[in-house]
Amino acid sequence: MVKLSGAPVVIIAVILVFISFFFFLIESEEFGPVFAQEPDDVIFPLDSDEKKVVMHCEARGNPPPTYSWYINGTEVDAEADYRYSFIDGNLIITNASEITDHGKYQCKAENSFGTILSRDALLQFAYLGAFSGKTRGGVSVREGQGVVLMCTPPPHSPEIIYSWVFNEFPSFVAEDSRRFISQDTGNLYISKVQPSDVGSYICLVKNTVTNARVLSPPTPLTLKTDGVMGEYEPKIEVHFPTSVLAAKGVTVRLECFALGNPVPTITWRKINGNIPKKARLRKSQAVLEIPNIQLEDSGTYECKAENPRGGTAFKGHLQVYTFPQWVRMINDTQMDSGEKLQWECKATGRPRPTYRWLRNGVPLTSQGRLEIVNGDLTIHKVQQTDSGMYQCVAENKYGAIYSSAELKILASAPVFVPNPVRVIATLGKDVSLECKPRASPKPRITWKRGDRRIQPNKRIMLLRNNTLRIVNSSRADEGNYVCRAENQLGSAEMTAILWVKEAMRVELSPIRVEVTVGESVVLSCKATHDTSLDVAFQWFFNQKPINFQQDGGHFEYIQTSSTVDLMIRSILLKHAGKYGCRAQTSADTVFAESELLVRGPPGPPGVVIVEEITDTTATLSWTRGLDNHSPISTYNLQARSPFSLGWQTVKTVTGDMESAIAVELNPWVEYEFRVVASNAIGTGDPSAPSRGVRTKEAVPSVAPANVSGGNGRRHELVISWEPVSEEFQNGEGFGYIVAFRANGTRGWKEKMVTSADSTTYKYRDETFPPLTPFEVKVGVYNNKGDGPFSKVVIIHSAEGACIPLCGSFCLRTVSFFHLCLKVSYWKDTEQEESGKKQRTVKNETSMVLTGLEGNSLYLITVKGFNSIGQGPPSPAVTAKTRKAPPAQPPANLMWIQEGNNVSLNWDPVKAKDNESDVIGYMVMIHSLMLNQGHNQVTRTINPSTMLSLPEGGTYIIEVRALSEGGEGAVSSQVRVVTSSGKRHGRLICTVHSNITVVLLYCSVHCVERFV
Repeated sequence: MVKLSGAPVVIIAVILVFISFFFFLIESEEFGPVFAQEPDDVIFPLDSDEKKVVMHCEARGNPPPTYSWYINGTEVDAEADYRYSFIDGNLIITNASEITDHGKYQCKAENSFGTILSRDALLQFAYLGAFSGKTRGGVSVREGQGVVLMCTPPPHSPEIIYSWVFNEFPSFVAEDSRRFISQDTGNLYISKVQPSDVGSYICLVKNTVTNARVLSPPTPLTLKTDGVMGEYEPKIEVHFPTSVLAAKGVTVRLECFALGNPVPTITWRKINGNIPKKARLRKSQAVLEIPNIQLEDSGTYECKAENPRGGTAFKGHLQVYTFPQWVRMINDTQMDSGEKLQWECKATGRPRPTYRWLRNGVPLTSQGRLEIVNGDLTIHKVQQTDSGMYQCVAENKYGAIYSSAELKILASAPVFVPNPVRVIATLGKDVSLECKPRASPKPRITWKRGDRRIQPNKRIMLLRNNTLRIVNSSRADEGNYVCRAENQLGSAEMTAILWVKEAMRVELSPIRVEVTVGESVVLSCKATHDTSLDVAFQWFFNQKPINFQQDGGHFEYIQTSSTVDLMIRSILLKHAGKYGCRAQTSADTVFAESELLVRGPPGPPGVVIVEEITDTTATLSWTRGLDNHSPISTYNLQARSPFSLGWQTVKTVTGDMESAIAVELNPWVEYEFRVVASNAIGTGDPSAPSRGVRTKEAVPSVAPANVSGGNGRRHELVISWEPVSEEFQNGEGFGYIVAFRANGTRGWKEKMVTSADSTTYKYRDETFPPLTPFEVKVGVYNNKGDGPFSKVVIIHSAEGACIPLCGSFCLRTVSFFHLCLKVSYWKDTEQEESGKKQRTVKNETSMVLTGLEGNSLYLITVKGFNSIGQGPPSPAVTAKTRKAPPAQPPANLMWIQEGNNVSLNWDPVKAKDNESDVIGYMVMIHSLMLNQGHNQVTRTINPSTMLSLPEGGTYIIEVRALSEGGEGAVSSQVRVVTSSGKRHGRLICTVHSNITVVLLYCSVHCVERFV
């Protein structure tokens, strides 16, 4: 027994063996030559450093093909001419010569199955000769006369490009309406000579393949002195041919240029048609260029040259031709001898292609069993001698194309595979015994049972395909049947062993079952059959095989001997349908079906249509969805707007309705609607949303909320409120009505606020005093009319705020509100909002700002504020902090003491770029005597000083550098001791060491005013 884990290894091994055998068959299959690469046209530069021309040819075939080459129809003899050699199928030509090697080349590939010829390839040689060195005669014309300067190019191949040099290289002649260089003739045409044209002209030609250039001898152009040429009518000097042939897809250039005085104007037209839109006019309309030319561009074209003296025209016909292209090609064919071969090849082209046929490279003609009619080849009663490689050639005057195919005539004695054949039939049913030998030509077939030849009757029939058919088979039909096949190459027999078995019966239960979504069910399939036969089962769902690996979450397959169960778990609506069980033995196949109905929530209703819309209602209709075998009990109508949190139910109706009115909608709001159906099982999926519709406009019904106010400036009444949401504005032209009156008065003042987003209204009146109480209410309106007002609230007018007077003090209107100052400061590289703020305490008018950055510019403003609000800021002032003091202390202190005198010096301190410059030094002396509180400070601008110390003491001396940014780092200490004696007097000074900005504020004077 093979273990399960080893099964994949066995399968892989079998696959590898099969693949190897398959490729062996491919490699061992013999076939005639087939071109993989045919030769292409070659243009070989004669001046190339590479002296070899390579013509490529490659063909597949088994056995591998051999090659030969033809030049202009003559076979290349590599042994007779050392210049020719072969590498695989390629032809190598050494020291190629235009005289001997120019022409058409064709490759022939052949093996034991036949011969094929390649398409023709043209070998050309690129070169550019030199102009004749003979001096060219000068050309003399009158001013205003036309002139043609001849180029007369040297020998060349292939095409060349012409240009002209004026006087000296690289001054080229510029083409315009008066001067034209023909790329057909190479000549330079000047329609009207001017004095500026006098000079020397040189024709320059360039080979398009080799890029080689050569210059002609100069042609002098001079003016005659016997007068100026008068005006004359145009004369077309260069034009396109009367008949132009062009291959489909190329770019066609038609030239037309005329001499004349005044300079003629060139125009183009197409006779009996329009010039193609893709066409372009070049070189002052002297060239009509048509890119990617097509058959419909054929026709007669006319160029016309005109000036005030007259006009002339030229016509020529443009004809577009196409190379042959295949429409139908021939394919490899295998036939039995004696059969009829019919091949058809078809191609398009202009002119229409003609056809010829080749067999093994030799032309075929109609004779005997072979008929050729245009592209059709017919061979009657093919024979072994007809085998080979055939080619259909379609050609017109512009080219030829080849289609190749191999014809194999089969010849073999009959062979049966497999043999014998065992056939099991079902009692009472028909059975067929096939006889399909491999043989060529087709063999004669006979059937026998035992030693007797079978004679057809009503129950036993011999069909046209040699199959023996037995109708209503019985046990008596069991036994051996022999098919004999025979042709002129031999004969063979095949034995068919027939057994007749009882018919199989299949019972599938239950036949019909109903379940609810989420439940499970088991379908059982039992087969009664001949025990000598194995039975195989397969389950189907709606005629398609069940994939138990893919649908294993719901389906489970359980088999016991001749019974197989299908368990369907957690049933969904999609599982409803027909389930089939197919039981199959080698004798017959039986199929049984059971229907599963699934009850579940309803399906989504059909399209929801909004039939009528008002300001607060919408009439909806829909179509019923599937009830999924449980009647629909209710429909929920749901709505969604830009202001709602998802879908909201607006109406519920019974399940027998298919229309309803959604109510309590908001006016002038865009809604979408959908319908959801429910039944006893649950609620189904919603319908697709309806198209968006907007309810009609109505008068606003919601008043603003939270009306309040206060603050503001003196004589101002500030009123604020929460704006009404767009959902409740009910129409266009929405705004607010602000109504107010002084407390105790009767009439209301109303002001319109037209912005729907407004939240504040300010009313100013110089006549009312601060803190005047007002009754206030705010209403709404839109284009449909006025809506409700809010409840009345009491709002006081402003108490007043500080007003700057002359920039030095501010005025406060009432004395019982305390005034403070707020200082804002920020760096000039920052925004004011990101700056820092400090407040004064009580009535301070100065402040020290600390923690500032050195070497920075600051802006500073001051505002006054009280409990009502804050006043406007003072104009901003600027203050710049200085650079930091040097961080390096004085070093290398040295001193000389003479009695009580000390001479002290040190190394100068050098400030860095980010430090303040040194402006001096500070020398500090500290007494260590307990009874002497001696401290002395001396300043000097030099890095040295002379000190006179009191006698009888011990002193510590330190030095610091001084700068605009403050004091620098302290030096190391010097300890000095003086002798005994008395000296009196000391100097004590107090200094500050912090970097500060001192702000002085103007005094704030407040005048009390009583109303």
